[in-house]
Amino acid sequence: MNKVLVFDLDGTLVDLYGVQNWLAMLRAEDVRPYVVAKPLYDMDMVNNLIALLKEDGWRIVVTTWLSKEASRSYDNAVRKAKLDWLDRMGFDYDEIHLVRYGTTKANCTRRLKGYQVLVDDNAKVRQGWTLGATIDPTQDLIVSLMELLNQ
Repeated sequence: MNKVLVFDLDGTLVDLYGVQNWLAMLRAEDVRPYVVAKPLYDMDMVNNLIALLKEDGWRIVVTTWLSKEASRSYDNAVRKAKLDWLDRMGFDYDEIHLVRYGTTKANCTRRLKGYQVLVDDNAKVRQGWTLGATIDPTQDLIVSLMELLNQ
């Protein structure tokens, strides 16, 4: 069976909301919060688990929203900043979707079929997920990823 693990970024892996004045900067189309945000988890540990999940047949996908009400040029700057953050953290993904704010995330991976698990801090997004299970990363992401390995 096809197994897909779909990660959000902001508030899930990236501590965007921990950046002082993040919302004001986003509204001013300042990309700095996406650049300076720290990881919410030990990324060495996350990356090791991702490698084990990939060995176990999981496809790793990042599906993350861009900033709300942004210009096209700011969207492009945010895309670059998010890609750079993932690269700096060594996060190994198979596919990425950097989509407009509010996009139904299931629409980005539905074509992959199989059993899909969404990792997203947004409860409303998790409630709308129809392709499998969800993980709330605000609980304990590391434990949840280890449980996927033990299934």
